[in-house]
Amino acid sequence: MVKDMTRGPVAPILLKYSIPLLVSVVFQQLYTIADSIIAGNFINKDALAAIGASYPITMIFLAIGTGMNIGCSVVISTLFGAKDYENMKTAVFTSLISTFTTAAVLTVVGYFTSGLFLELLGTDAAVFSDGQDYLNIYVFGLIFLFIYNICTGIFSALGDSNTPLYFLIGSSLGNIALDLLFVAVFKMGVPGTAWATFICQGVCAVLAFVVLIRRIAKINSRKFAYFEWRMLGKISSLSVPSILQQSFVSVGNLFIQSLVNSCGVDVMAGYSSAIKLNTFAIMCFSTVSNSLSNFAAQNTGAGEYLRVRKGFKVGALFALGIAAVFSLIYVVFSGPLIYLFMDSGDANNAGAAEAGMNFLRIVSPFFLAVSLKLVADGVLRGTGNMRAFMITTFSDLILRVGIAFVLKPMFDANGIWYSWPFGWTIAMVISVVFYIRYVKKTKIKAGIKTETEE
Repeated sequence: MVKDMTRGPVAPILLKYSIPLLVSVVFQQLYTIADSIIAGNFINKDALAAIGASYPITMIFLAIGTGMNIGCSVVISTLFGAKDYENMKTAVFTSLISTFTTAAVLTVVGYFTSGLFLELLGTDAAVFSDGQDYLNIYVFGLIFLFIYNICTGIFSALGDSNTPLYFLIGSSLGNIALDLLFVAVFKMGVPGTAWATFICQGVCAVLAFVVLIRRIAKINSRKFAYFEWRMLGKISSLSVPSILQQSFVSVGNLFIQSLVNSCGVDVMAGYSSAIKLNTFAIMCFSTVSNSLSNFAAQNTGAGEYLRVRKGFKVGALFALGIAAVFSLIYVVFSGPLIYLFMDSGDANNAGAAEAGMNFLRIVSPFFLAVSLKLVADGVLRGTGNMRAFMITTFSDLILRVGIAFVLKPMFDANGIWYSWPFGWTIAMVISVVFYIRYVKKTKIKAGIKTETEE
């Protein structure tokens, strides 16, 4: 269902749009977490560490797909809000064609560089082989990952957050079932978790693509171009900064992973567990941010600047509420959550569990800061303020990586964990300042003067 978000009460529209996307994230992260839980419990902690060592590398590929998703989504949302359906369709098909091409290139590159990445990260020899097997299977599924992401971005741009949810629920449940079948029954080890993801993502991507094409065909318009370099440039002007933002964060995580790897297999396994839980929370905040981007883009296209500001307030309250819940759960139940990923009865897992619990207890209280940052980022991105958006992202990244390298020699693994709160807090302040500047500019555009201007 296509949804125009430029009319009607802001809070119900934004919440009704965001909640299905949040549920989608829950299921998406569910099967990511399931890979690690099943590997840790049905294989061993080395398997958990192998998946953990591969994780930041897979996140680079995901970052590119997500960045393309965000860029096309903002452009399509803006055109849809302006009722420019011919150019909107051109943007849709230009996005799909460029996604196919990018995924094909990255598949080849990823396959031939997987071992090199693991070597550069100083991956322990005990987990190197499994990590490389996991990565090689993963990259062959990039075409499906990218197609699904771009289809989700287009659905979201049209105000439809329900259709991606239905596909993702089926994919996630199927992935968990295949994980158990391949690992617990067929004893396929770490590669079994990768094959489960490959198969389920493939089915989900194909179905999403077919439904999207049929949905676009139902929107009445005059004749349009299926591909335009001009449109690709417009999409790229938003996609490339988003890709760089997502990729630089992932590259930063590679540096973090190299520090973690230097601490031994126990810390690697503990971090692998904790970072999956951390990513679960961050993806929920990011989903609110992405929802707000599409809401802001549609309303910017329609010239409804006041609605954008109302959307920020609703999004901020929603994200802060989610952050408070995650913070409380992760601090209070850090032990049981980490032991989901490993056998609590095995004394050999004690060191890994302690490292994971320390991460959650240090990092999760600062979810409030990062959630507010991401909401402000969502408005900046949706309204085309990409320079400000990039500055806030790089501030977080540079601070987190730099502080981790400084504190690790003094506090060992805990020094690495301390870098998250510092980076998030400072970047949040910068992002909010940029949002306030945006508000002042749009008050002038909307014909509403501030007290100082009066």
